Amino acid sequence: MTARYWWGEIDEDGECRPAPADDGEAVIRLASLESPMDGTIPGTWEAAVACGAVPDRGAYLARLHALSMRLAADRVAGALRGPDLELLQMVRTLDELDGVINLLTERAVEWYATQDPKFTRKFRAMPARRLVQVLSPRARGPLRAVLVQVEALGAARAELAREVTRAALRVMPNSSELVGGLVAARLMAAAGSLDALARLPASGLQVLGAKSALFSHIRAGTPPPKHGLIFQHRRVHTAPLAVRGRVARVLASRLAIAARIDRYRGELDPAFIEAANARVDGVLA
Repeated sequence: MTARYWWGEIDEDGECRPAPADDGEAVIRLASLESPMDGTIPGTWEAAVACGAVPDRGAYLARLHALSMRLAADRVAGALRGPDLELLQMVRTLDELDGVINLLTERAVEWYATQDPKFTRKFRAMPARRLVQVLSPRARGPLRAVLVQVEALGAARAELAREVTRAALRVMPNSSELVGGLVAARLMAAAGSLDALARLPASGLQVLGAKSALFSHIRAGTPPPKHGLIFQHRRVHTAPLAVRGRVARVLASRLAIAARIDRYRGELDPAFIEAANARVDGVLA
């Protein structure tokens, strides 16, 4: 059996053939090496010198270090180019925009109250976007300019949400078909990556995003959370309270499978989606 090392290979007759000196080919070779834990004899620098791959120990260590660093850099760059990582950044930006818009709207409301003493509580109960639209034409001075910028942020937020949905349909087609692109993308972002989401058990996916409630259950003995981010899906939040936990559990079990299909197959499975929807609808029937 031929023994392969990053610097060359030794066949059954003990004949050694050094690896190509080109760095690109050497990195590919290093990345492709797989050695079982049992029965593997590590290569030594003496063997590499005897094979003619390197002149001495110093050159062996220097070349191994250079190739390892290049391989690590290539793998990091490849990981950062993943489509799920761009989607992850889009979702986190969307969440940051929500926070900024809400904070600025709250501050603008307090500011506007100093300009209009007749400002009443009924306006404060409006959704943030509608409230900004109402206050913008009434405000005076720099407050109006601030409200115009908040409106612009709201428009940017709406467009980004649409882009997140479209990107999720490409990256997570099965998960997006089950719960919608925005919810699927938020679940992926909460897990950290599509790979991490695909590794989660259904029970973990069910409460993903319910960190505060979960820690409260662990520390204070409060009732455990029945759902996390999947509560945003209409099938969960509109389900009768008596079956809401069961709906969340069944949906999470199908989402766990969908995430694995998305991660390892990467294409829509209509038969699975039909069966999954029927199973969830059966709980609601």
